[in-house]
Amino acid sequence: MADRVGKPTALPIDMDRLWRSHMEMARHGATPKGGVNRQALTPEDAAARELFMDWARNAGCTVQIDAVGNIFARRPGRDHDAPSVCTGSHLDTQPTGGKFDGAYGVLAGLEVVRALNDAAIETRRPIDIVAWTNEEGTRFAHSGSAAFAGLVDLSRIYDCTDRAGTRFEDALTAIGAKGDLACGDRVFDSVFEAHIEQGPLLERDGLSVGIVTGARGQVRYDVSVTGMEGHAGTMPMDMRRDALTAAARLVVAMEEIGRRHPPQGVCTVGALTVAPNSRNTIPGSVRFSIDLRHPTSEGLASMAQAISDAVQEELARGRTAIELHVLDREEPIQFDDALVQLLRDSAGICGIPSRDIFSMAGHDSCYLAPKQPTAMVFVPCRDGLSHNELESATASDLADGTRVLAAAMLARAGRV
Repeated sequence: MADRVGKPTALPIDMDRLWRSHMEMARHGATPKGGVNRQALTPEDAAARELFMDWARNAGCTVQIDAVGNIFARRPGRDHDAPSVCTGSHLDTQPTGGKFDGAYGVLAGLEVVRALNDAAIETRRPIDIVAWTNEEGTRFAHSGSAAFAGLVDLSRIYDCTDRAGTRFEDALTAIGAKGDLACGDRVFDSVFEAHIEQGPLLERDGLSVGIVTGARGQVRYDVSVTGMEGHAGTMPMDMRRDALTAAARLVVAMEEIGRRHPPQGVCTVGALTVAPNSRNTIPGSVRFSIDLRHPTSEGLASMAQAISDAVQEELARGRTAIELHVLDREEPIQFDDALVQLLRDSAGICGIPSRDIFSMAGHDSCYLAPKQPTAMVFVPCRDGLSHNELESATASDLADGTRVLAAAMLARAGRV
């Protein structure tokens, strides 16, 4: 449980500067539709990381990078050895992502530091801004925050590959992002993350801030279905071992499993690869992903069992071999009570109406919460859209979320 702290105080935030930072960051990986394609450990990601580090150094921070590429920018405090107050998120995006998912959490942290500098405020504790590696999990399976939390062995994350067969460690080295700092080698006083909601509730309620009380559980799978390639014209239908047909039945089963666990259970197949992917050849192998989520441990277990049952039913047909591999499992979490209350109090001090909200998406903070006092603040995104090039947020909402974040962080860091 986080330590008790005094009453938070409001800190002036430069809304225009925060907005300009987002627009400049969004140039790296910009897409024709106004979104961002900045996948982890690509040249676009490397440019974004360099820009953030330049800004952080110009704001008086020292920068360190750990063994999986997580970036830590530290504003010193009076007590250099005290555990720091940490905030941040990620800079990588989905292939068709937006300007704010992840980047907002990093740039909000940077704006807090800039605002402290503007006000000539010295804090007792240091403040860390972190940019976690590969949160989206689009190019590689494992995130830097999971590695930092000790949930993934370093060798396992280094050896995971993207679809082109590139190893994580090789991609990390190629862009110069493999640092000397040991992964997980620091303890925080508290961890805050600002993020767009990625859902419609705050916009529906006309509120600019949500105080996140927890997040639902998630299980991610890789599935391999192996059949037998054959000629599309000469192989009789009753003799085929079509891997794609078997995979298609499983994909439909995943949809049904999600619908059998309303209202908040969801099951998604988001990536599928067919081989040899030839028009006149029966597919011999298929790989696809499953993303399973539910707000309760019981619901998560029930859905996971249903997935296992669906695989066994397909195996019983005797036409294909199937491997179901669990990439990672996150139980539903509750964020630290004291930090959640501090964010509520901070919203009140800043005069910003807010509501409690439960996260339907996974975040870096979900990996940290079991071991570090952690909390999150949400701001709205238009129409609830995220993981979409049309993702949008307003400058005023971003600034309001940053005001709440700054007040809470200053209370934790202690003003000298």
